[in-house]
Amino acid sequence: MKVKKILETCLYSKNLDDAQKFYGDLLGLKLHSRSGERHLFFQCGDSMVMIFNPEETGQPGQAVPFHGSRGPGHIAFSVPENDLPDWYKYLTEKGVTIEADIIWPEGGRSLYFRDESNNSVELASPRIWGLGNQ
Repeated sequence: MKVKKILETCLYSKNLDDAQKFYGDLLGLKLHSRSGERHLFFQCGDSMVMIFNPEETGQPGQAVPFHGSRGPGHIAFSVPENDLPDWYKYLTEKGVTIEADIIWPEGGRSLYFRDESNNSVELASPRIWGLGNQ
């Protein structure tokens, strides 16, 4: 038996309307589903990005075990390295502050910025982990 990859990952936001605009409209992720003020599920390639409202998911007694995080989380999206200059330009034109633009010593590049809930969002070329430029 072996774990193959990450199927889903999640961040937390108390404002799902803002999160839907950020991840759906700004970053272009496809909205899979929304459940009121509880969660948003976005498709990202063959994985899922889930945005949960911790006020809703942090309550025990639900079918799915309760969970919820306080404070900023982090997510990194894989993008082709050649697309990063275009992403930089697009994001800054949309008013997104780039916190860091790092060219890594071992190869690859990352752009860091924040979503509306102060989560750290990274766009990175897979070379940062020696995975080529998929």
